[in-house]
Amino acid sequence: MKILFLSELFYPHGGGAELATYLYAKLMSRSGNKIVVITNRFADEQGSSSDEGFTVYRLPLFRTTESVKYSVLLRIDALLSPFMRKMMKWADVVYVPRFWFSAILLAKQCRVPVVTHFHDYIPICPLANYFDVLKKVNCTKKSPVCPMNCIYAYEKTGERGTASLIGSAFLNSVFGPNLQRILALSDAIICVSKAQAKIIADARRDLSSKLNVVYNPLPEARLDVDGCDFGYFGGFNYIKGFHVLLSSLFHLTETTRRKLHVHATKFEGLDLHLRDRFGRLGVQTYGKLNSTDYSAVRRRVRTVIVPSVWEEPLPYVVTEALQTERIVIASRIGGIPEQADGCKGAFLFDPGDHDQLAEKLSFIVNAETDDLIELGINNREFVSKKFNNDRILVDFQKVIIEVTD
Repeated sequence: MKILFLSELFYPHGGGAELATYLYAKLMSRSGNKIVVITNRFADEQGSSSDEGFTVYRLPLFRTTESVKYSVLLRIDALLSPFMRKMMKWADVVYVPRFWFSAILLAKQCRVPVVTHFHDYIPICPLANYFDVLKKVNCTKKSPVCPMNCIYAYEKTGERGTASLIGSAFLNSVFGPNLQRILALSDAIICVSKAQAKIIADARRDLSSKLNVVYNPLPEARLDVDGCDFGYFGGFNYIKGFHVLLSSLFHLTETTRRKLHVHATKFEGLDLHLRDRFGRLGVQTYGKLNSTDYSAVRRRVRTVIVPSVWEEPLPYVVTEALQTERIVIASRIGGIPEQADGCKGAFLFDPGDHDQLAEKLSFIVNAETDDLIELGINNREFVSKKFNNDRILVDFQKVIIEVTD
């Protein structure tokens, strides 16, 4: 089978979605498929490589990773180039794992089946999170159009400039519904969890017959634990629940006079006043870290906190924590229960309930280190069995094969 991966970002760039795409390329290549990946080319990168059993072509599509969704969609010249048409004709299947949705139209013109992979809620929300920032609740709208004020409010949480805010709000509100129409042309759609698939199916009945659930594969992760600290890796974004964590830490400080040590990443540009304020609650914040520094921080973390308030489809931060023998404290929301229910070292609480979170934190603080180590080992065994890569590969291949029959 010849499969063309069209991913505007590719590992090590991007986040969990790009990691999953990379892992699928490796797994599918090792199983005898011919895989070609087309992605963006950043500075100091080769135009092509074939180091891991599949070929990667890198095109100069954009310079930065901001506004990737529209940056790649606006590159019609690259999409309609002779090279891209040649690759479309070569492929038995076109696989779109992220935002390169304009390629669906070209694939349909070339009569090549398309499999689209959703790692968020882009088919029902231009912002991809399906969260009402104004009301601070998960969205329940049925319209494909998001209110401009909701889009603007969410983009503002990213601390963008005024011009960027207005531009993003305009693009999302105008082009979002059109993207959703294009997505309906997909021959098959992969969701990463049952929870995500249900939300999308309830909002888009026209897509329900095309939805398939395939869990993300496990990376080859191993990172020893050298400390007993806590870790939060979601940044200042409201939907990641940092405000819930702060409230729980304040509650613990007031009631027990005990201060935890929490390492918190993705806090670029944080002013000294806030840094000091968080520090008084035991939160040590970090800006952008290179891989070496990030690993050093992670080694000191025994418990990973995921206090999200949005419907997380299937966050890799939970999977990787379990896989590397960490304790997990996370919101019972989205696909997280599918990852962690039944796992002895995973403690779930109602999203937004800082009192419950404080109880979980207090329990871990008072637990014996040997008990936590045993729970961590159990977590690794649990997740390795539940997210078996051989079984996940079979499920993924089944979707690919079905669209070619």
